[in-house]
Amino acid sequence: MVRPVPFIGIYDLFSARLAASRFDTLFVSGFGLAASTYGLPDVGFMAWSDLLTFVHRLRHAFPHHHLLVDLDDGFGDATMAAHVAHAVERAGASGIVLEDQRRPRRCGHLHGKEILPLEEYLLKLRAVLDARDSLVVVARTDATDPEEILRRVRAFEAEGCDAVLADGLDDLDLLAAIRSSVRCSVVANVIGGGRTPPCDRETLGRLGLNLLLYSTPCLFAAQRAIEQQLMSLTEEQLPFSDSLRHGVSLSECQEVLKDSLWP
Repeated sequence: MVRPVPFIGIYDLFSARLAASRFDTLFVSGFGLAASTYGLPDVGFMAWSDLLTFVHRLRHAFPHHHLLVDLDDGFGDATMAAHVAHAVERAGASGIVLEDQRRPRRCGHLHGKEILPLEEYLLKLRAVLDARDSLVVVARTDATDPEEILRRVRAFEAEGCDAVLADGLDDLDLLAAIRSSVRCSVVANVIGGGRTPPCDRETLGRLGLNLLLYSTPCLFAAQRAIEQQLMSLTEEQLPFSDSLRHGVSLSECQEVLKDSLWP
């Protein structure tokens, strides 16, 4: 059985610091970054310059962690995708995920996605592969037809990508079929309440998956905790110190934020 490597989705530097204390593999989630940077859904609002700045800050804060970055559709044509991939690698990314969606793009677990013709995406993928130095490239398809998914992941592997990802799948048997169709690594994107059926890491390991992207656990947990804290302050009218049962104390937060340079 394969032991899949979990990449933990983070949405800002604070969530990254919490995740980095327990995992050495972090995923820069496009969904989470759109929410934290703009307060907007993951439908293509992200600017590549904002992504680049965020990766710079992450690498400075966590010099030894693996950073896998959601590059969406590369922010344009093949030339733009290659430029952004190269810039993100120089900023400190260990790897990127490049999807085959047509704009306006959206989260892979939502309906209404449109994909590029295969050859058009392959031009983009080739350009990114040619532009990289040691960057790991995960080629992602948002196709929904099983035969088209298999056709695409085989083509992605033939171009030389390091791993393939078919996003928004609702059938675990299809994950097994992908594993049987390619020799490169296979990735799954796991989102709470998304289209992929609930399953544990051991089950996905038995299917032969190599990497798991947990895209949104920090973001979704933060939303629930903040909502509970605000409800307590609004409805119960307790002194602020008494409402800490929904949160942490100053010292607990400071413990997370402390840095070796600032004891």
